[in-house]
Amino acid sequence: MPSPRTLRASRTLPVEVGAAFDAVLPMPLPRIFCRRFAALPPIKDVRDQSGVWGTVGQTRTIVLADRGTMRETLTAVSPGASFGYRIEPMTGPLTPLVSAAEGTWAFAPAGTGVEVSWQWVVEPTRAGSMVMPVFARMWQGYARQALEEIERALVPR
Repeated sequence: MPSPRTLRASRTLPVEVGAAFDAVLPMPLPRIFCRRFAALPPIKDVRDQSGVWGTVGQTRTIVLADRGTMRETLTAVSPGASFGYRIEPMTGPLTPLVSAAEGTWAFAPAGTGVEVSWQWVVEPTRAGSMVMPVFARMWQGYARQALEEIERALVPR
């Protein structure tokens, strides 16, 4: 089995830590992931979610613009600090590359604001391990765009 690969991106925002956490945890995924980056599609819809996202054990189905899907389970919530989730199984174009992913959003004080970090620990398939450096570069661009969208939502212009 190929070794997991950790991918991480962050952005510092002039927002209070708790306010950033409280806004991002329930934020609609199509708002955050609204743009394609290379082969990584935007999120088109979220289905099968019961209530506001924020309770450990909740699940939902993420529908990508390329018709792929991902089943997400909220695995941890540390109010004001972080939340984590697991994505598995996946369908669509990512299926041959990634078998599962553990995600974490973290919020830490940074000067007078917050550093918002997104991390994925990717479990590549055998074929995916061969193209993981390319996937990692695409993921970095996708993450940069997602963090830009979070900034747009949280920081008035």
